[in-house]
Amino acid sequence: MRKRFLRLAGVASVAGLAILAAVPAISQGGSAPPVRYTIDAGTISGMGAMGANGGGGLNSAMAMMRGGGNQVAHELRLRLGSSQAPAGDPKADHFIPQGMRMGASLPLVTPRQVTGTQEYTPGQMPTGRLLLFWGCGEHAGPGQPVVIDFSKLARGQVPPGLYAQSLNLPEDWSITSANSKTFGEWPNERDPKPVPGNASLLGTQRIASTYAPEISFELANDFMSALRPSTADAAGGAVNLSWNSVPTATGYYAWVMAMNPDQSGQPRDMVWWTSSSTQQFGGPMWDWLSPSTVQKLITAKTVMPPSQTSCTIPAEVREQGGPFMMTNLYAYGPQADFSYPVRPANAARSWQPDWIARVRFRANAMVMHGMPGMSDFGASSESSEEAQPAQQGQELPRCKGLSGIAKRAAGLCQ
Repeated sequence: MRKRFLRLAGVASVAGLAILAAVPAISQGGSAPPVRYTIDAGTISGMGAMGANGGGGLNSAMAMMRGGGNQVAHELRLRLGSSQAPAGDPKADHFIPQGMRMGASLPLVTPRQVTGTQEYTPGQMPTGRLLLFWGCGEHAGPGQPVVIDFSKLARGQVPPGLYAQSLNLPEDWSITSANSKTFGEWPNERDPKPVPGNASLLGTQRIASTYAPEISFELANDFMSALRPSTADAAGGAVNLSWNSVPTATGYYAWVMAMNPDQSGQPRDMVWWTSSSTQQFGGPMWDWLSPSTVQKLITAKTVMPPSQTSCTIPAEVREQGGPFMMTNLYAYGPQADFSYPVRPANAARSWQPDWIARVRFRANAMVMHGMPGMSDFGASSESSEEAQPAQQGQELPRCKGLSGIAKRAAGLCQ
């Protein structure tokens, strides 16, 4: 259901992957401790919440088209990396508080090694162009848009000066199978169950494995409050984006993907806009960011401060991207750090604990500006028969254009 509805999201993902090679990488300086553990906890609202919590059905689809209603879901990413080899087969479990409502523990599975590399075929690369806009305001600033031709990008021809500043974040680090002798993660193929919307992280977190010492700490931070963004047309063709203030937010970042099809319904140019005052797209901005990193990005005017709760999407974005805009908003949150032994107040540079653990939080929401709600279907240019669910045995009408994505998800057309 969600995949069919978010066709535009899939195009956005491919477009993002196509230019990630040009994004400055996050550096990870310093030597890593023997054992590292990370918890990335997210609160999802709007359209994204439907797929995250396993929801479905006509009512959910209709609520999703109106911005997701009151749906809230949670996401959790657990990563354990160790410099040790396992004692026997690799096995690890994260024993969770009762408030998580997911049983006693979550298995951290070591992925199977896959040989060879996956190559992109020409069919996987979008055709056409990507137009990049940035900055809050009624109109786009000078030098916009930056135009990326996908056919040139596939040949490694990146436009000069694509990124106005470097995102060198030396204090950030991540755990992967590549930088760990033994690695475990959740969710995984063995246990892909969703996190309940009413789950709570508060309480004791304990991680036991065959390749690391036991990790245990008390977590006093819970999932962040949900974002409730809304969009509204403004004078001159711009779009006003506004949202509620999230109490624990350290900063906000918004981006829009739009695609204006031609008369036959085929995609033309894609448009990507971000709220950053400089040319920053994707990369670490889609990740969980530490408060110190967010503060640097606020100073650089890449991230909006926590006091800001509105931003105007320029008229040129709407003009070039068409009426339907997939709008994403991120609220970066707090971070909790743990280690054993506990880090001394004036730790020497050579101080090395047995393990370190980091818990990061964020909230994000997705809404589709310009997507009609259920009450708008009858006012569309299509026939009223297309706006009604088909009776049993009756063939569904064909979906048309981007609005048809929503109707297909609701079971109103095919």
